[in-house]
Amino acid sequence: MATIEAFLPRAPAHDDRPHRLPPANVEAEQALLGAILINNDAFDRVSDFLKSEHFVEEVHRRIYEIAGSLIRQGKLATPITLKTFLGDHDLGGVTVAQYLARLATDATTIINAYDYGRSIHDLALRRELIAIGEDVVNVAFDAPVDSSPREQIEEAERRLYAIAEGGRYDGGFQRFSDALKIAIDMAAKAYEREGSLSGIATGLRDLDRYMGGLQASDLVILAGRPGMGKTALATNIAFNIAKAYEGRVRPDGITETVNGGIVGFFSLEMSAEQLATRIIAEQSSVASYKIRRGDITEGDFRRVADAVAEMQAIPFYIDQSGGISIAQLTARARRLKRQRGLDLLVIDYLQLLSGSKSKGDNRVQELTEITTGLKALAKELAVPVLALSQLSRQVESRDDKRPQLSDLRESGSIEQDADVVLFVYREEYYLKNREPRPGTEEHITWMTQMESAHGRAEVIIGKQRHGPTGTVELQFDAEVTRFSSLAREDAIAEMR
Repeated sequence: MATIEAFLPRAPAHDDRPHRLPPANVEAEQALLGAILINNDAFDRVSDFLKSEHFVEEVHRRIYEIAGSLIRQGKLATPITLKTFLGDHDLGGVTVAQYLARLATDATTIINAYDYGRSIHDLALRRELIAIGEDVVNVAFDAPVDSSPREQIEEAERRLYAIAEGGRYDGGFQRFSDALKIAIDMAAKAYEREGSLSGIATGLRDLDRYMGGLQASDLVILAGRPGMGKTALATNIAFNIAKAYEGRVRPDGITETVNGGIVGFFSLEMSAEQLATRIIAEQSSVASYKIRRGDITEGDFRRVADAVAEMQAIPFYIDQSGGISIAQLTARARRLKRQRGLDLLVIDYLQLLSGSKSKGDNRVQELTEITTGLKALAKELAVPVLALSQLSRQVESRDDKRPQLSDLRESGSIEQDADVVLFVYREEYYLKNREPRPGTEEHITWMTQMESAHGRAEVIIGKQRHGPTGTVELQFDAEVTRFSSLAREDAIAEMR
């Protein structure tokens, strides 16, 4: 049994560890600034990755910032031209002019400028990592009641990602021969992949023939009016890709995708259960409303059970969180890529995401932030991002209700950031709602039109950066919300 002493506060243990200062190298900062002052070409060697805030000394930040400003204007940055801009600084009894002269006098060769710049940059990142670590600890100790640990994790991930992105010094120009090698590797992989596509096959033959599959780093917008089946089409494509997944282990132990892909699906509108029921209906050919009601025969149940057994092992991951921000979505997508792998990201749908800006900003600005963020995420993760979008009501006011780019809600940023824009259109949906009075000539004409449109859907490619626009006809089974390729070979319409 514990004694009373066990619950009394203990005296703090004596800490013999020396006080640790944040990592910094003032000498490297002085050497780099001196190199810049004697030869302004040194600035060009570090300016694409080194910023003024990376310097630990305030006076060094000001020197680097002013020198950079002068050099960018085509002027000379020397101790003489800089001293009038620096003002007064406490430099231990040394004037600013004397300090600048000493930097130039003690400067080393410009050859070392890049290495000094990298050292300064890396030490700044370490200081930032220390600050983030301290903040994580302090917030965890003093978090308010309404703050969840998940929010803190996502904020820490966001800050770490910001460091990772800002910490790159491998950008800039690359040799054209390097780009050629990447292009040849892509062609070789396309040759090996099923269907000989450069991108990931959607499982819809005619659509793949038009687009070459879903391309890595592309933002693909799939838009349509309610009832057109855009969620069904996205679900069909996502499941086809996950079902076709094949991977192989490379010599370094990393598993790479050979065919199909690992899919992440953000279902912002439907629950994971509703989405799963849809997919079961598609794969078993048993209507989802029958599955929900339990109104199925023994044969239906066997088909459902077989479909579920087949789907157990596919790499298809669903996030059903509603009302998340673009920052939260980005953090979760990165986590999935890191932990499970990722080859396709689907968002259903765009307008249910929120931006990180203040509520005073209008929705158009918020959507611009979202689409820009999704395009950046596609490039960062090197996967296609398929985002669903609503269309404005102006479609309904036209005689020809086929969607156009101008019908996209807040279309400016969506159309600009998207690499591909697809529209889903079903004539049958509109015909069904305007049936004439039976027995009239109009009704006979209507029945002929309905027969022609029944079970047909169009995917209109309104924009494609690396291919033609046009229309692809697909088969659509409304009862099980399944899209499939038409049996006939001339399903692709004439190119526009």
